[in-house]
This record gives sequence, C-alpha cells and structure tokens, in this order.
Amino acid sequence: MQKREQSKLGGGAGGAAAPPAKRGRPFGSTSSNAAAAAAAAAADTAAPSTLLGPSLHVHSSFADQNNKRIVLALQSGLKSELTWALNTLTLLSFKEKDDFRKDSTALAKIPGLLDALLQVIDDWRDIALSKELIKEPRVRTLGANSMVTGFGHEYEALGSNGGLLHSGLGSGSSVTESSTPNNVTKSRPSEWWLDEDGLFNLDEEGRAEKQQCAVAASNIIRNFSFMPENEMIMAQHRHCLETVFQCIEDYVTEDEELVTNALETIVNLAPYLDLRIFSSSKPSYIKITEIRAVQAIMGVLGSTVKAWHCAAAELLGRLIINPDNGPFLLNFVPQIHKRLVDLMSLPALDAQAAAVGALYNLAEVNMDCRLKLASERWAIDRLLKVIKAPHPVPEVCRKAAMILESLVSEPQNRALLLAYENAFAEILFSDARYSDTFARILYELTSRPNNKVAAARGVWGM
Repeated sequence: MQKREQSKLGGGAGGAAAPPAKRGRPFGSTSSNAAAAAAAAAADTAAPSTLLGPSLHVHSSFADQNNKRIVLALQSGLKSELTWALNTLTLLSFKEKDDFRKDSTALAKIPGLLDALLQVIDDWRDIALSKELIKEPRVRTLGANSMVTGFGHEYEALGSNGGLLHSGLGSGSSVTESSTPNNVTKSRPSEWWLDEDGLFNLDEEGRAEKQQCAVAASNIIRNFSFMPENEMIMAQHRHCLETVFQCIEDYVTEDEELVTNALETIVNLAPYLDLRIFSSSKPSYIKITEIRAVQAIMGVLGSTVKAWHCAAAELLGRLIINPDNGPFLLNFVPQIHKRLVDLMSLPALDAQAAAVGALYNLAEVNMDCRLKLASERWAIDRLLKVIKAPHPVPEVCRKAAMILESLVSEPQNRALLLAYENAFAEILFSDARYSDTFARILYELTSRPNNKVAAARGVWGM
C-alpha cells in the first residue's frame, strides 16, 4: 500500500514521482508530414509567430477578441461558422514539443468552449446510425378495424371502382386479395414513410459532414487533454466524461477516429479521474454509471485493434491507482487478468508493456488481486518470458520482476511459485539487473520458517 500511495501522489504508474507520460497518436493514424508542414506554413503566413501559430495556448490578445466568437460559431450550428471555428481550434490546439509561451490563455478555460465542442459531438451522436443499417419492420395497428383510415397499408385501399384493393391489418376488413380486379396493378409505391431521410432530416452527405465535425471536435478535445492546465478541469467535467465514455462504449459501430480520440483523452485524464462523478450531484447529460463506464473499458480491452486494447490496458492501470475507483474495478479483476495475460503473449511490444504496467498496479491493490493473478493460467510463465526475452524497455522487465515479488509475498502463492524455482535461480545468476529482486523472491520461497515443507518439496521433488 505504501507503493500505491506513492504512485497516487506521483500521478504515474509504478510509484514514479514524475507524472505519467502522455500518449501520442498511434502509428498510421495521422496525416502525412507534408500536409502538416503545409498547415504550419499557412498558419505562419497568416499571422506573426509571436501572436498566433500552432500551439495549445493562444495569446491573451487573441483570446480577448475572439473567444466569444469561437463559442458562438460552435453553438450556431451553421456549416460555415462551424467549419471556421473547428479549423481555427484545430490549428490553435496543435502543440509542438518546443513550443512554449508564457503570455497565453488555456483554451479549455474559455467560458463555454468545452461545452460547445461537446455539443458538436452530441449532435452527431443523436443522428448517428449503425455502420450496417437494417430497417426492421414495424407493426402498425392504427385503424386496424376500419375500412379506410389513410394510414399504413391502406393508403392504396381505393381503386378506380371504389373497391378495397388490400385487406387491412385487422379483422374488420372483409375484402380479400382474391376480389381484387384483374386490371388493377398490385405494385406498391415507394414506402417513403419508412425512410429516415425526410424534410427535417439530413441526407447521407449531411450525415457525413456532421460526422466529420464530430471527429474534428473530438480531436480538439483530445489536444486539450495534453495540456496540464486543462487536466483537472476536464477530469471534473461530467458532460465531457459522459460523452467520451459513450463514444468508447459504442466502439463497434462508432467512427474509428472518434473512438481513438476518446480513448486518448480519457487515458490522459485517468490520473485525476474519479468514477464516482457519475453518481454525483453535477448535471448529467448522458446517463452513464460507474459500472457502465468500466464495462465500456472492458469492451475496448477485448477488441482486436491494437491501439484500442493497449489504451484500455493503460487506462485500467491508471484508474486503479485511485483507491476510490477500486470498488468499481475489482468486480472485473478476473476478466481483466485474463485479458492482460493474453496481451502479454502477443508479439506486439507495446501491448506487452501496457499489460505489464496495468498488472503492476493491480498487484499492488490488495491480496485478492495477487491471489487471482497467481492462479491465472500462464500468468507467471508469460511474466518470465517478458524478462527472459527480454523486452527492449528495461522498465517493463523491472515491473514484471516486481509483480513476481508481490505475488510471492502472499503465503498462499508460494506453493504455485515454487515450481518456478529453477527459472528464478537462472535469472538470478544470468542477469545482474534483476538479481536483487529474484534473490528476494527465492528467499521468500525457501528461507521462511513456515516454508520448510515447501522447500523440501521443491528440492527433492516430493
């Protein structure tokens, strides 16, 4: 628990004092360098570098003159105004590594800006359709026992001779199809009342434009989350968290870029996130509960997209650092352990690193987590494989060794770990970087007074 408290104070995984590193865009999801260079050149020619330019901060003079205009443009819903505001914020929210300005104002602190961006995403979520839209038949019973009502199938009820051409939906219609005159065509006009596109609805082109606006808004919010001054504001903004988790929850049918932006946003905010905000007295726009939020993370954790399940693993590892999130996450520990152990078997090195980092924090939570992890099939084997391979990042190997040390600290686990005594001894004598850790592991296994029977079994094969 001491390590866990240090981790919480430090804000990073593994008890490090430095805050957790921000996650960048996954490989292959960004545009070409030429396009980025062209956008930067256009921004430089439009205004002096000391005034505007690509940065997450804007100069105070710009904020005073244009912040209200940007918010009003986002709230207007007009295509031209919305496009201008999103393009402006996209440029302003981009930040180079060496770009720093003292005289600046955080964009997320502009009144109403974050809510206006979230409204753009919510507008798309309200009209979003599944990738494979299937229109299910709907039962229509209005006027079923009447001859002609003008609703439903009876819009074509009367022919040239005034007779009923089709029977109604109920038993009140006495004319059958056999009484239909031969000279009447049975072809039915287009069922326009079943179509979603109407006078007040958007066509496919309009939907695509709304979707692009939502993705652009999510990208801006993602950029906000990289700024330290915005983290606490966004982590305590219930509407922001509800919108982000809803996008993650619908990862199967939602736009991939929107899901990726939402995941990166919530991973950046995770060290400051308290899931109890979903049951707080703050105004709620989307009914997201704590359990529903965790289930959304678990869904993405089981996805086949590497960037998504790596982000979900990292997110779980950061959320568990806060003890207040424990009651909502501990119910899913068996599922989490199983999936993280599977991720360690993947050849992708970043998936292994994310899994080990999450397991390191989970192993520090309580005894139950350590017992369940030790009994998970292949868990110890794959932790040893990460060390023996070895993983190119020494910190990942060190955390894997520390997980094994945490597991052996529980007396109930020692019988399971004693089967790996030879493997522990091999690493002890072959790798000086982890010799101290495995020396402590072997000491716990064999040198405790209550372990004499277990030690005899390990030495003599009893």
